[in-house]
Amino acid sequence: MSIVVTGATGALGRLVIDELLAQIPASTVAAVVRSKEKAADLAARGVEIRIADYSEPATLVGAFRPGDRVLLISGSEVGQRVPQHTAVIDAAKAAGVAQLAYTGVLGGPDADFLLADDHKVTEQLILDSGLPYTFLRNGWYTENYTAQLGVVLEHGAVVTNAGEGRVASAARADFAAGAAAVLLGDIGTHLGRTYELSGDVAWSFSEYAAEVAKASGKAVSYTGVPAAEHQKILVGAGLPEGFAAILVDVDEAIARGRLAGTSGDLARLIGRPTTPLAVSVAAALA
Repeated sequence: MSIVVTGATGALGRLVIDELLAQIPASTVAAVVRSKEKAADLAARGVEIRIADYSEPATLVGAFRPGDRVLLISGSEVGQRVPQHTAVIDAAKAAGVAQLAYTGVLGGPDADFLLADDHKVTEQLILDSGLPYTFLRNGWYTENYTAQLGVVLEHGAVVTNAGEGRVASAARADFAAGAAAVLLGDIGTHLGRTYELSGDVAWSFSEYAAEVAKASGKAVSYTGVPAAEHQKILVGAGLPEGFAAILVDVDEAIARGRLAGTSGDLARLIGRPTTPLAVSVAAALA
């Protein structure tokens, strides 16, 4: 039996692997990846590398073994994830894995925005499969915002159509630690469980702008705009129409409070408070 992480060379997957290797021998960890070359550093650390591609079901045969505890990290290709995830679910069921943990989205069936659609379908597919499961419904990574700090500082503005909506974000490393805790913990405790994972504090974009200004020493303001205007701004900055529409739709969901939930599940899983916004902003600026 191994602890298996799919999408292991992605940003979240690598952090999960790091968490696992800090607690268990590398010989008990397996990484499912598309590229052997990109996983060379993991192999050098003693992690077993299993080559497979979500988009090529035949490659997933043998990717899992009886009794494995598997983390299915959702694919990044919006609109393609349902068939990709179906292939992984089918392979996991055929192998007889002991646990399939899935990284979905905060709110599950109640998440009424476009980016959540694939996640809701995937959760139902897992339920229908009869696999022993754990749902890890991830909220937003603070890095979704701090990765754009260069643009924010260049223009001195945080611009969204989220109004006064709030986001209970946490650092990506927090979510990775939560996933590792589920994979390493008593399996009976986690099977059939759903965790709504988010940061301890929900912040507004005006508060975010103020934090960036404080940490950078530069003037940064928050500007709320209508959805149609935000769409134009994003497309004008070079984003494809479809992707811009998804971001605008997420902001509309934030305005409705869909990403503000603070259940405390994540802090309980990792045994510590989630990373404060100020810490993530300071780290990004550094």
